[in-house]
Amino acid sequence: MVDYSKWKNIEISDDEDETHPNIDTPSLFRWRHQARIERMEERKKEYENIEKKKSDHIKKISELKAKLAEAEKTNASNLNDLKKALQDVEIEGDKIKKEEEEIRKKDKLTPWNVDTISKPGFAKTVINKKPSRPKDDNLTEEQKEARLNKFIKENEKDLKHFGLLRKYDDSKAFLKSHNNLVCEDTANYLVVWCINLEMEEKHDLMAHVAHQTICMQYILELAKQLDYDPRACVDAFFSKIQVAEVEYKQSFENELEQFKERIKKRAAEKLEEAMKEALEEEKKSRLGPGGLDPVEVFESLPDELKKCFESQDIKLLQETIAQMDEEQAKYHMKRCVDSGLWVPESRKKKGENEEEDSAEAPEQEQSTS
Repeated sequence: MVDYSKWKNIEISDDEDETHPNIDTPSLFRWRHQARIERMEERKKEYENIEKKKSDHIKKISELKAKLAEAEKTNASNLNDLKKALQDVEIEGDKIKKEEEEIRKKDKLTPWNVDTISKPGFAKTVINKKPSRPKDDNLTEEQKEARLNKFIKENEKDLKHFGLLRKYDDSKAFLKSHNNLVCEDTANYLVVWCINLEMEEKHDLMAHVAHQTICMQYILELAKQLDYDPRACVDAFFSKIQVAEVEYKQSFENELEQFKERIKKRAAEKLEEAMKEALEEEKKSRLGPGGLDPVEVFESLPDELKKCFESQDIKLLQETIAQMDEEQAKYHMKRCVDSGLWVPESRKKKGENEEEDSAEAPEQEQSTS
């Protein structure tokens, strides 16, 4: 049966003891530790003294036995004295044994502590090779974009899952089990996702994903400072952020708020750009055969011509042109044709005589005026 009694009396660590609130706890711990070290030193000296006594005793016995053997051979006069001296040394040896047993017994009864609970069976030094940061190998912008697109295609489901996590422990566990996500491409994807969410007016979800983005950026920044592989910095970051000092957490929160502001600004800019592009596309789609915008041309017409097109009164249009300056009439009517506001050819193809006359009328009026 295994004897567990030796584990019952272990001297606990200094910092586990409860002390009175009026006592200077750190000083008390230092005094206790110092006293324990001094007791250990005394015990060590006791063992050294015993070992020295044993060594001297063995040496004395060896010398006396050698002298006694010589005396017995020669029947020397001091034979009895040597025998008596040998007996005295042997009695002294018994006392040394008892003294050693007492020390060992006292040592056995001494509580174990952090300094004595174990001893190394062997010692060696292991130097870990520092995990180096992955290099981009001077990739071009096109190659980086292609790599990012491939990365997103292969990992988008996991990227979204990480972006929706909130608890530090969950994020840490997920990144450790999906360490291929600990890279610059993940941070880039999350930034783009934040911008898209803000453009869709999903502000709360954007703020949620922004938190995960800053976590990833902090890991990458830590790896850059240490010149480590980012995957080796996951534990370090999450351990630090969870037990961080107020200043560190405040710095994290400030960076998060600034990032969200940048996302809102960029989203607004992209929306403005999208609206401009939409307007440009709409403008291109309505351009007339001469490349002019009918809306812009209509807005540039004199009020009397505007009334003609608004009322779609061809007769009024003919009369108005007849009353206008010839050069002005040609200028405005050419712009109307180039923008599609006036399409005489299409009227002819439809075979509508009234519209055919009206299409040719402006030219006749212009030539006779």
